[in-house]
Amino acid sequence: MIKAVIFDLDGTLTDTLQDLGNSVNYALRRMEWPERSLSEVRQFVGNGVRRLVERAVPQGAGEADVETCFSIFQKHYLVHCQDNTRLYPGVAGMLREVRSRGFRTAIVSNKLQAGVDELYQTYFRDVIDVAIGEREGLRRKPAADMVELALEHLAVSRKEAIYVGDSEVDVQMARNAGLPCVAVLWGFRDRDRLVEAGATTFISHPDQLLPLIGQPS
Repeated sequence: MIKAVIFDLDGTLTDTLQDLGNSVNYALRRMEWPERSLSEVRQFVGNGVRRLVERAVPQGAGEADVETCFSIFQKHYLVHCQDNTRLYPGVAGMLREVRSRGFRTAIVSNKLQAGVDELYQTYFRDVIDVAIGEREGLRRKPAADMVELALEHLAVSRKEAIYVGDSEVDVQMARNAGLPCVAVLWGFRDRDRLVEAGATTFISHPDQLLPLIGQPS
């Protein structure tokens, strides 16, 4: 039944944590606020970069200051989003095989569209059909809006697609969209957190996705 595979980006295909953390801490330093550890940043990601910044700033920070901090973060991250970011081991080969088997593919991410586009051009333009990030008029995950747009672009129904992600936001979004979800264990959340969110299917290496999807029907 599966004709399309839809992927999360950060924590699923790309290890973006160091660059996100560096940009968060650059913005916090500019605001003369305490920095955050990489472990803290790991827990803050998943609901988009605005929410990441909102979680990183000191409790009680004023709305105007938070907006300034977010603006600083955005400008820094768009320049430095590939300083340390890499594909997770095994992802490139897995994506090539998924494409060679004839599956349609998409990325659905809460990252700002400009950041998604930057990474798409570097890593995915030959193996991913469409890449959708945060943009005007689309609700972020866990709402189903982005996946519904991806399904429209791919010309498949929700019964013909599967979603692959690394966080509780991905598990919730897949449930909201009516898609089966494969949770990866190399990303930003551990197994216990994913189980608590309702995940039931797990893979610990990208190659383990291939037996789950087989060949497109």
